[in-house]
Amino acid sequence: MQLRVWGVLILSFFVSLTVAQNKQLTLEEIWGGEFRTERMQSLHSMNNGKEYTVLNFDKVTGVSAVDKYDYKTQQKVATLISSNAINEISTFTDYKFSADETKLILATEVEQVYRRSRLGMYFVHDITSGTTKLIFDQKIQEPTFSPDGKKVGFVFENNLYFKNLENDEITQITTDGKKNAIINGVTDWVYEEEFAFVRAFDWNKKGDKIAFIRFDESTVPEFSMDVYGQALYPDQQVFKYPKAGEKNADVSLHIFDVNTSSLKTVDLSSYSDFYIARIKFTKDTNVLSAQLLNRHQNKLDLLFIDANSVASKVVLSETDKAYVDVTDNLTFLPNNSFIWTSEKDGFNHIYHYDKTGKLLKQVTKGDWEVTRYYGFNKRNGRIYYQSTETGSSNRGVYTIGINGKGKKALAANLGQNSASFSTSFDYFINTFSNVNTPPSYTLHESKNGKVVKEIVGNKELKQKVADYNLPSKEFFTLTTEKGHALNAWMIKPKDFNQNKEYPLFMFQYSGPGSQQVSNRWNSSNDYWYYMLAQQGYIVACVDGRGTGFKGAEFKKVTYKELGKYEVEDQIDAAIELGKRPYIDAERIGIWGWSYGGFMSSNAILKGNDVFKMAIAVAPVTSWRFYDTIYTERYMQTPQENPGGYDENSPINHVEKLKGDYLLIHGTGDDNVHVQNTMRMVEALVQANKQFDWALYPDKNHGIYGGATRLQLYTKMTNFIKRTLPVEKESTLEKIKG
Repeated sequence: MQLRVWGVLILSFFVSLTVAQNKQLTLEEIWGGEFRTERMQSLHSMNNGKEYTVLNFDKVTGVSAVDKYDYKTQQKVATLISSNAINEISTFTDYKFSADETKLILATEVEQVYRRSRLGMYFVHDITSGTTKLIFDQKIQEPTFSPDGKKVGFVFENNLYFKNLENDEITQITTDGKKNAIINGVTDWVYEEEFAFVRAFDWNKKGDKIAFIRFDESTVPEFSMDVYGQALYPDQQVFKYPKAGEKNADVSLHIFDVNTSSLKTVDLSSYSDFYIARIKFTKDTNVLSAQLLNRHQNKLDLLFIDANSVASKVVLSETDKAYVDVTDNLTFLPNNSFIWTSEKDGFNHIYHYDKTGKLLKQVTKGDWEVTRYYGFNKRNGRIYYQSTETGSSNRGVYTIGINGKGKKALAANLGQNSASFSTSFDYFINTFSNVNTPPSYTLHESKNGKVVKEIVGNKELKQKVADYNLPSKEFFTLTTEKGHALNAWMIKPKDFNQNKEYPLFMFQYSGPGSQQVSNRWNSSNDYWYYMLAQQGYIVACVDGRGTGFKGAEFKKVTYKELGKYEVEDQIDAAIELGKRPYIDAERIGIWGWSYGGFMSSNAILKGNDVFKMAIAVAPVTSWRFYDTIYTERYMQTPQENPGGYDENSPINHVEKLKGDYLLIHGTGDDNVHVQNTMRMVEALVQANKQFDWALYPDKNHGIYGGATRLQLYTKMTNFIKRTLPVEKESTLEKIKG
């Protein structure tokens, strides 16, 4: 009797184990946050190089805290500030230290404006005195300590201010700020989106001067979006948006002297129709650097400007037959020599120049790309960086002497390695993940890369995912019939049978310099692809020409013809994959979002004999509708290159539609306007083409909020099942259909 009971228990155990290891993914789990990863938020290395801080948030109590940890022991040393100890604040979502680490700016009531810009109520907390004071009595942008920690610069309603923290006196530097006209100290929409920065002011080393960019966008064309909201009548959002070939904001550069309250303008009259892509004070308190680009973005000048006389000189000039990428890698060393990265030898590498702009050394070389510059350790003369030396789909962390010698790999396990170095460069915290490993945070010694201790491992998540017994993501190189070798991955059903024919669902983004074939842990979309594989689909992704991290030539081949070679590669890749005996060439679909939606739309039109269905989310349908900085960087203007714009825009190929097409857009998309979809719809209607489409009221380019993502992915999943069935229809069923 006892043996029978044990037998039942053992059988029950194995049945339970089998069920646990064969769980089916659901959209509710994917978009309900079931697979979130644990991370270290707002990591900051302290000046002593021995400790660091992170932002910890208690979901139960709602309490925020800045906690300090010892690098070596990983023990918590202290709580520098906790929201439950401050009467003025219930919680905060971010923090920034003053240079001497005696004060903190705490962010509260933060609301998003556009992709990177935020408005919020900000406080300064003095760690020594324990006092917490509001910076300004209304929501402001980009509060930033002066280097001496005695002042905070910020922007309110398009005007630049600073507050003296010693006497609480506020000084208004500019007075002409006006919505949709003049902006001082923060960027306009197109700079924020395409040059990827918001704060357009900088303090000098002594904290007695502020340089800032002024945008005069009064003559820039306006774009308007209806906001439906909950009121009886809809509202309207109106903002300046320069579309390709249209007028940009006129930019100017100014320097304010805090001691004399004088404001000077830098003479840039030798430039016309230009961009100020970056400003940054050097180690010399009276020398400001500025990066100026011509409108075609194929010539970049690095200027050094005397903050007293505002005289300027060009110290470095980069040119390219296509375009020059702007980065944040410019770093000034103690002697005012500087680090610069460039693609001028065909791959992105690190260069060292003296303070006059004379090249001292190309520090890194090879047929691989430097993907991040971490810093320079003046004690040992070494540079720290991230690169693709283990393959374009991987990232490793390395160190090299500023003389280009003595290179060492510090963290180069195959996958994604990303480092956060201590101020002293004695330690770094490495974030590692690959396709089989969720993000893990480990402490390393910088001199040799030795692992000291694991900090966060996401082991519970790894076990949770293991219970689903998911199929593997296979990485490979796909060579098209034209001979192009392209990075790719594929997910097959777990019970894959090579004698069976499967439908193929392809994903891509394909934008210039982008990468989707990356050896990293799962995104939410990856779980969706695994779910589709569980349901009988093969899912694949191919990075075609124009994508990044394989050299400038591979990336810039699409110059002046966006949508030509990238679409050709997706069609050719689908044809190659369709030749495999286990893929049904009659059931191939493709999807993408944003640039990927532009691509999937083109693919089902230009490749109408290859793709049977396509989903396009928030697509560009004509580059004439998109902004100046992004579009003209790759296409020049429509006036100069009309054929490049029109021949590869899906809106001009609607008559070729044969398969099933789903078009999706948010009506509140400030980036890729819903105008793109509306014009595409009208073109399809007039061509008498049948298609499916969905609009999401007031949703921006990300189309999220509440149950939105769940509903969206349910709609797309149902469309895939209907138009790309798992089981192949018989000839008789086709006739009946």
